[in-house]
Amino acid sequence: MMEKIKIGAIGLGRLGYQHAENIAFKIPGAELIALCDKNEEKLNETVKAWGIPYSYTDYDEMIKNEELDAVVITSPSALHTTQIANALEAGLHVFSEKPLGTSVEECKVAEAAVEKYPDLVFMLGFMRRYDPSYAYAREKIKNGEIGKVVLFRGYSQDPESCIEGAIAYAGHSGGQFIDMAVHDIDLARWMLDSEPKTIHAIGGCYAHEEFGKYKDGDNVSALMQMENDAMVFLFAGRTAPHGYNVETEIVGTKATLRIASVPQKNMVEILDEHGVRRECSQDFLERFEQAYIEEINEFISCIRENRKPEVTVYDGTKTTEIAYQCKQAFETNELIRP
Repeated sequence: MMEKIKIGAIGLGRLGYQHAENIAFKIPGAELIALCDKNEEKLNETVKAWGIPYSYTDYDEMIKNEELDAVVITSPSALHTTQIANALEAGLHVFSEKPLGTSVEECKVAEAAVEKYPDLVFMLGFMRRYDPSYAYAREKIKNGEIGKVVLFRGYSQDPESCIEGAIAYAGHSGGQFIDMAVHDIDLARWMLDSEPKTIHAIGGCYAHEEFGKYKDGDNVSALMQMENDAMVFLFAGRTAPHGYNVETEIVGTKATLRIASVPQKNMVEILDEHGVRRECSQDFLERFEQAYIEEINEFISCIRENRKPEVTVYDGTKTTEIAYQCKQAFETNELIRP
Protein backbone atom coordinates (compact mmCIF):
# COMPACT_ATOMS: atom_id res chain seq x y z
CA MET A 1 0.00 0.00 0.00
CA MET A 2 1.28 3.45 -0.95
CA GLU A 3 2.48 5.61 1.93
CA LYS A 4 0.30 8.48 3.03
CA ILE A 5 0.77 11.85 1.31
CA LYS A 6 2.52 14.13 3.81
CA ILE A 7 0.91 17.55 3.95
CA GLY A 8 1.74 20.96 5.38
CA ALA A 9 -1.17 23.36 5.87
CA ILE A 10 -1.14 27.14 6.25
CA GLY A 11 -3.93 29.11 7.90
CA LEU A 12 -5.90 28.30 11.03
CA GLY A 13 -8.89 30.55 10.50
CA ARG A 14 -12.35 28.98 10.33
CA LEU A 15 -11.90 27.15 7.03
CA GLY A 16 -8.17 26.56 7.49
CA TYR A 17 -8.78 24.88 10.83
CA GLN A 18 -11.49 22.71 9.24
CA HIS A 19 -9.19 21.65 6.39
CA ALA A 20 -6.37 20.87 8.82
CA GLU A 21 -8.68 18.84 11.07
CA ASN A 22 -10.04 16.92 8.07
CA ILE A 23 -6.53 16.09 6.85
CA ALA A 24 -5.43 15.04 10.34
CA PHE A 25 -8.41 12.84 11.13
CA LYS A 26 -10.76 12.24 8.16
CA ILE A 27 -8.62 11.77 5.02
CA PRO A 28 -7.22 8.19 5.09
CA GLY A 29 -4.61 8.80 2.38
CA ALA A 30 -3.13 11.91 3.97
CA GLU A 31 -0.96 12.74 6.96
CA LEU A 32 -0.77 16.25 8.37
CA ILE A 33 2.86 16.71 9.45
CA ALA A 34 3.21 20.51 9.49
CA LEU A 35 1.09 23.53 10.36
CA CYS A 36 1.76 27.21 9.75
CA ASP A 37 0.02 30.27 11.17
CA LYS A 38 0.99 33.74 12.40
CA ASN A 39 -1.05 33.24 15.58
CA GLU A 40 1.53 31.39 17.70
CA GLU A 41 -0.86 30.71 20.56
CA LYS A 42 -3.44 29.00 18.35
CA LEU A 43 -0.69 27.26 16.36
CA ASN A 44 1.01 25.81 19.44
CA GLU A 45 -2.30 24.79 20.98
CA THR A 46 -3.38 22.94 17.81
CA VAL A 47 -0.03 21.26 17.18
CA LYS A 48 0.07 20.01 20.76
CA ALA A 49 -3.54 18.78 20.78
CA TRP A 50 -3.19 16.90 17.48
CA GLY A 51 0.41 15.70 17.84
CA ILE A 52 1.67 17.45 14.67
CA PRO A 53 5.49 17.09 14.35
CA TYR A 54 6.31 20.49 12.81
CA SER A 55 5.00 24.01 13.36
CA TYR A 56 5.92 27.26 11.62
CA THR A 57 5.02 30.93 11.67
CA ASP A 58 6.86 31.42 8.35
CA TYR A 59 5.38 29.72 5.26
CA ASP A 60 8.63 29.88 3.28
CA GLU A 61 10.35 27.98 6.10
CA MET A 62 7.63 25.32 6.11
CA ILE A 63 7.94 24.54 2.41
CA LYS A 64 11.67 23.86 2.88
CA ASN A 65 10.70 20.79 4.94
CA GLU A 66 11.90 17.89 2.77
CA GLU A 67 9.41 15.45 4.30
CA LEU A 68 6.49 17.30 2.71
CA ASP A 69 4.76 16.07 -0.44
CA ALA A 70 2.10 18.78 -0.66
CA VAL A 71 0.68 21.94 0.87
CA VAL A 72 -2.87 23.10 1.54
CA ILE A 73 -3.18 26.90 1.41
CA THR A 74 -5.94 28.64 3.38
CA SER A 75 -4.23 31.96 4.00
CA PRO A 76 -5.52 35.49 3.22
CA SER A 77 -6.54 35.74 -0.45
CA ALA A 78 -3.85 38.26 -1.41
CA LEU A 79 -1.11 35.76 -0.45
CA HIS A 80 -2.40 32.83 -2.53
CA THR A 81 -0.57 33.33 -5.81
CA THR A 82 2.86 33.90 -4.26
CA GLN A 83 2.45 30.94 -1.94
CA ILE A 84 1.27 28.73 -4.81
CA ALA A 85 4.29 29.67 -6.94
CA ASN A 86 6.76 29.18 -4.08
CA ALA A 87 5.38 25.77 -3.17
CA LEU A 88 5.48 24.53 -6.77
CA GLU A 89 9.05 25.79 -7.09
CA ALA A 90 9.86 23.77 -3.96
CA GLY A 91 8.55 20.65 -5.73
CA LEU A 92 5.30 20.38 -3.77
CA HIS A 93 1.79 19.58 -4.96
CA VAL A 94 -0.61 22.42 -4.13
CA PHE A 95 -4.21 22.73 -3.02
CA SER A 96 -5.29 26.36 -2.65
CA GLU A 97 -8.53 27.81 -1.39
CA LYS A 98 -10.42 30.25 -3.59
CA PRO A 99 -10.04 32.85 -4.87
CA LEU A 100 -6.99 32.02 -6.95
CA GLY A 101 -5.96 35.66 -6.66
CA THR A 102 -7.44 39.03 -5.79
CA SER A 103 -6.73 40.36 -9.30
CA VAL A 104 -6.49 38.87 -12.77
CA GLU A 105 -2.80 39.87 -12.83
CA GLU A 106 -2.19 37.76 -9.71
CA CYS A 107 -4.03 34.84 -11.32
CA LYS A 108 -1.71 35.03 -14.33
CA VAL A 109 1.26 34.62 -11.96
CA ALA A 110 -0.32 31.41 -10.64
CA GLU A 111 -1.03 30.21 -14.19
CA ALA A 112 2.62 30.66 -15.16
CA ALA A 113 3.79 28.74 -12.08
CA VAL A 114 1.39 25.84 -12.72
CA GLU A 115 2.43 25.69 -16.38
CA LYS A 116 6.12 25.66 -15.36
CA TYR A 117 5.64 22.51 -13.24
CA PRO A 118 3.31 20.24 -15.27
CA ASP A 119 4.28 17.13 -13.28
CA LEU A 120 2.87 18.59 -10.05
CA VAL A 121 -0.81 18.58 -9.08
CA PHE A 122 -2.50 21.94 -8.57
CA MET A 123 -6.12 22.13 -7.37
CA LEU A 124 -8.36 25.05 -6.46
CA GLY A 125 -10.98 24.83 -3.71
CA PHE A 126 -14.30 25.24 -5.50
CA MET A 127 -15.85 22.82 -3.02
CA ARG A 128 -19.42 23.08 -4.30
CA ARG A 129 -18.39 20.92 -7.26
CA TYR A 130 -17.77 18.13 -4.72
CA ASP A 131 -21.10 18.49 -2.95
CA PRO A 132 -23.12 15.33 -3.82
CA SER A 133 -26.26 17.31 -4.72
CA TYR A 134 -24.47 19.63 -7.15
CA ALA A 135 -22.61 16.74 -8.78
CA TYR A 136 -25.92 14.85 -9.17
CA ALA A 137 -27.63 17.89 -10.72
CA ARG A 138 -24.79 18.46 -13.17
CA GLU A 139 -25.03 14.87 -14.43
CA LYS A 140 -28.74 15.39 -15.14
CA ILE A 141 -27.93 18.56 -17.09
CA LYS A 142 -25.12 16.84 -19.04
CA ASN A 143 -27.40 13.90 -19.85
CA GLY A 144 -30.01 16.22 -21.32
CA GLU A 145 -32.63 15.33 -18.74
CA ILE A 146 -33.79 18.93 -18.18
CA GLY A 147 -33.62 19.87 -21.87
CA LYS A 148 -32.03 23.15 -22.94
CA VAL A 149 -31.06 25.28 -19.94
CA VAL A 150 -33.06 28.51 -19.75
CA LEU A 151 -31.94 29.96 -16.40
CA PHE A 152 -29.35 29.36 -13.68
CA ARG A 153 -30.22 31.12 -10.42
CA GLY A 154 -27.72 31.15 -7.56
CA TYR A 155 -28.22 32.64 -4.08
CA SER A 156 -25.41 32.91 -1.54
CA GLN A 157 -26.35 34.56 1.75
CA ASP A 158 -24.37 34.89 4.95
CA PRO A 159 -26.26 35.39 8.22
CA GLU A 160 -26.61 38.82 9.80
CA SER A 161 -25.08 37.25 12.93
CA CYS A 162 -21.70 37.19 11.10
CA ILE A 163 -21.82 40.79 9.88
CA GLU A 164 -19.08 42.15 12.16
CA GLY A 165 -16.54 39.73 10.68
CA ALA A 166 -17.65 40.61 7.16
CA ILE A 167 -17.24 44.35 7.84
CA ALA A 168 -13.79 43.80 9.36
CA TYR A 169 -12.72 41.81 6.29
CA ALA A 170 -14.35 44.09 3.69
CA GLY A 171 -11.18 46.05 2.91
CA HIS A 172 -9.31 42.86 1.95
CA SER A 173 -12.09 40.77 0.40
CA GLY A 174 -12.11 42.30 -3.09
CA GLY A 175 -15.86 42.85 -2.73
CA GLN A 176 -18.99 40.71 -2.69
CA PHE A 177 -18.57 39.37 -6.20
CA ILE A 178 -15.00 38.10 -5.72
CA ASP A 179 -15.52 37.00 -2.12
CA MET A 180 -18.97 35.37 -2.29
CA ALA A 181 -20.47 35.24 -5.79
CA VAL A 182 -17.33 33.60 -7.19
CA HIS A 183 -18.71 30.20 -6.09
CA ASP A 184 -21.94 30.78 -8.01
CA ILE A 185 -19.99 32.06 -11.01
CA ASP A 186 -17.95 28.86 -10.99
CA LEU A 187 -21.08 26.72 -10.64
CA ALA A 188 -22.78 28.51 -13.53
CA ARG A 189 -19.75 28.03 -15.82
CA TRP A 190 -19.39 24.39 -14.72
CA MET A 191 -23.04 23.41 -15.01
CA LEU A 192 -23.79 25.33 -18.22
CA ASP A 193 -20.40 24.72 -19.86
CA SER A 194 -20.47 28.28 -21.19
CA GLU A 195 -19.03 31.76 -20.55
CA PRO A 196 -20.86 35.09 -20.17
CA LYS A 197 -21.31 37.42 -23.13
CA THR A 198 -23.10 40.23 -21.24
CA ILE A 199 -23.07 41.22 -17.54
CA HIS A 200 -25.15 43.74 -15.61
CA ALA A 201 -24.99 44.19 -11.83
CA ILE A 202 -26.84 46.19 -9.20
CA GLY A 203 -27.15 46.33 -5.41
CA GLY A 204 -26.39 48.56 -2.48
CA CYS A 205 -25.88 49.02 1.25
CA TYR A 206 -29.33 48.18 2.60
CA ALA A 207 -28.40 47.64 6.25
CA HIS A 208 -24.68 48.41 6.62
CA GLU A 209 -23.27 51.57 5.06
CA GLU A 210 -19.74 50.50 6.04
CA PHE A 211 -19.39 48.49 2.80
CA GLY A 212 -19.96 51.62 0.74
CA LYS A 213 -16.51 53.05 1.41
CA TYR A 214 -15.06 50.05 -0.45
CA LYS A 215 -17.44 50.64 -3.41
CA ASP A 216 -19.26 47.51 -2.32
CA GLY A 217 -22.71 46.61 -1.01
CA ASP A 218 -24.10 44.36 1.68
CA ASN A 219 -26.43 42.81 -0.93
CA VAL A 220 -25.57 42.67 -4.63
CA SER A 221 -26.83 40.87 -7.73
CA ALA A 222 -25.82 40.24 -11.33
CA LEU A 223 -27.63 39.20 -14.48
CA MET A 224 -25.65 37.54 -17.25
CA GLN A 225 -26.41 36.04 -20.60
CA MET A 226 -24.13 33.18 -21.50
CA GLU A 227 -22.70 32.40 -24.92
CA ASN A 228 -25.17 29.49 -25.18
CA ASP A 229 -27.99 32.04 -24.46
CA ALA A 230 -28.79 30.67 -20.99
CA MET A 231 -29.63 33.37 -18.44
CA VAL A 232 -27.72 33.52 -15.14
CA PHE A 233 -28.95 35.41 -12.08
CA LEU A 234 -26.66 35.67 -9.05
CA PHE A 235 -27.47 37.14 -5.64
CA ALA A 236 -24.93 37.57 -2.83
CA GLY A 237 -26.04 38.93 0.53
CA ARG A 238 -24.65 39.52 4.00
CA THR A 239 -27.85 40.10 5.96
CA ALA A 240 -29.90 36.86 6.03
CA PRO A 241 -31.82 36.79 9.33
CA HIS A 242 -32.35 33.02 9.27
CA GLY A 243 -28.85 31.60 8.71
CA TYR A 244 -26.43 30.55 5.97
CA ASN A 245 -28.40 30.15 2.75
CA VAL A 246 -26.97 28.75 -0.47
CA GLU A 247 -29.74 28.01 -2.93
CA THR A 248 -29.51 27.04 -6.60
CA GLU A 249 -32.11 26.56 -9.31
CA ILE A 250 -31.58 25.45 -12.90
CA VAL A 251 -34.62 25.88 -15.16
CA GLY A 252 -34.68 23.83 -18.35
CA THR A 253 -37.16 23.35 -21.18
CA LYS A 254 -38.07 19.87 -19.86
CA ALA A 255 -37.50 20.13 -16.11
CA THR A 256 -36.33 22.33 -13.25
CA LEU A 257 -33.71 21.37 -10.67
CA ARG A 258 -33.63 22.99 -7.22
CA ILE A 259 -30.81 22.45 -4.74
CA ALA A 260 -31.32 23.41 -1.09
CA SER A 261 -34.34 25.60 -1.79
CA VAL A 262 -34.78 25.53 2.00
CA PRO A 263 -31.40 25.78 3.80
CA GLN A 264 -32.35 23.14 6.32
CA LYS A 265 -29.82 21.93 8.86
CA ASN A 266 -31.19 18.37 8.76
CA MET A 267 -34.47 16.50 8.17
CA VAL A 268 -35.94 17.30 11.60
CA GLU A 269 -39.16 19.29 11.93
CA ILE A 270 -39.81 21.09 15.22
CA LEU A 271 -43.38 21.49 16.44
CA ASP A 272 -43.61 24.03 19.26
CA GLU A 273 -45.26 27.31 20.28
CA HIS A 274 -43.85 28.95 17.13
CA GLY A 275 -45.60 26.45 14.87
CA VAL A 276 -43.94 23.85 12.63
CA ARG A 277 -40.41 24.77 11.56
CA ARG A 278 -37.05 23.51 10.37
CA GLU A 279 -33.70 24.78 11.63
CA CYS A 280 -31.25 26.32 9.13
CA SER A 281 -27.56 25.78 8.58
CA GLN A 282 -25.64 28.60 10.24
CA ASP A 283 -22.38 28.64 8.27
CA PHE A 284 -20.58 27.27 5.23
CA LEU A 285 -18.62 24.72 7.27
CA GLU A 286 -21.84 23.04 8.35
CA ARG A 287 -23.54 23.16 4.93
CA PHE A 288 -20.54 21.91 2.93
CA GLU A 289 -18.92 19.64 5.54
CA GLN A 290 -18.84 16.61 3.24
CA ALA A 291 -17.78 18.61 0.18
CA TYR A 292 -14.66 19.89 2.00
CA ILE A 293 -13.68 16.30 2.78
CA GLU A 294 -14.37 15.09 -0.76
CA GLU A 295 -12.30 17.82 -2.44
CA ILE A 296 -9.19 16.99 -0.37
CA ASN A 297 -9.79 13.29 -1.03
CA GLU A 298 -9.78 14.15 -4.75
CA PHE A 299 -6.53 16.13 -4.35
CA ILE A 300 -4.86 13.16 -2.64
CA SER A 301 -6.19 10.76 -5.31
CA CYS A 302 -4.79 12.96 -8.09
CA ILE A 303 -1.33 12.89 -6.48
CA ARG A 304 -1.45 9.11 -6.00
CA GLU A 305 -2.78 8.40 -9.49
CA ASN A 306 -0.58 11.00 -11.25
CA ARG A 307 -3.55 12.78 -12.83
CA LYS A 308 -4.94 16.32 -12.83
CA PRO A 309 -8.18 17.43 -11.14
CA GLU A 310 -11.11 18.76 -13.13
CA VAL A 311 -10.80 22.16 -11.40
CA THR A 312 -7.86 23.97 -13.03
CA VAL A 313 -5.88 27.13 -12.47
CA TYR A 314 -7.68 28.56 -15.52
CA ASP A 315 -11.04 28.15 -13.76
CA GLY A 316 -9.61 30.31 -11.00
CA THR A 317 -8.53 33.02 -13.43
CA LYS A 318 -11.81 32.97 -15.35
CA THR A 319 -14.04 33.23 -12.26
CA THR A 320 -11.90 36.09 -10.91
CA GLU A 321 -12.14 37.85 -14.27
CA ILE A 322 -15.94 37.50 -14.37
CA ALA A 323 -16.26 38.57 -10.72
CA TYR A 324 -14.36 41.79 -11.48
CA GLN A 325 -16.52 42.39 -14.53
CA CYS A 326 -19.54 42.06 -12.23
CA LYS A 327 -17.90 44.53 -9.84
CA GLN A 328 -17.26 46.93 -12.72
CA ALA A 329 -20.89 46.64 -13.84
CA PHE A 330 -22.04 47.26 -10.25
CA GLU A 331 -19.85 50.36 -9.83
CA THR A 332 -20.67 51.91 -13.22
CA ASN A 333 -24.27 50.68 -13.62
CA GLU A 334 -23.37 49.84 -17.22
CA LEU A 335 -23.75 46.68 -19.26
CA ILE A 336 -20.41 44.88 -19.62
CA ARG A 337 -19.59 42.87 -22.73
CA PRO A 338 -16.61 40.63 -21.80
